[in-house]
Amino acid sequence: MDPTISILLLFAALQVKHLFADFFLQNAKMIVGRERYWHMGRAQHAGIHVVFSALIFLVFGASISFVFWIALVEFLIHFHIDWAKAKYSVSRQLTPDQPHYWYAMGTDQALHHMTYIAMVAAWICV
Repeated sequence: MDPTISILLLFAALQVKHLFADFFLQNAKMIVGRERYWHMGRAQHAGIHVVFSALIFLVFGASISFVFWIALVEFLIHFHIDWAKAKYSVSRQLTPDQPHYWYAMGTDQALHHMTYIAMVAAWICV
């Protein structure tokens, strides 16, 4: 397969994964109290992302070693992006009718998608 097509398909797979993991598979346990640093629900949420990303990279032929390290890094980054957004949003009591709620949401999503750019770049480089 053409490498460009592989890269585009990998990005598409990560985007679909993100849609499901970040929106459809979250539950109240993952959201309530999310402004606390150590939050089991947020860890579970980041874990869902990691499991699906690992499966995607395995399908795309990544080694077990690569998958382990990329999963570890993604977990840490995702956990902290979500914590920062929650801390900011909850401390300001933001709600969807306020512009800053959407600024926080947009920044959160952009950072996650930049993480995928870095993950795909790492896959290309190994």
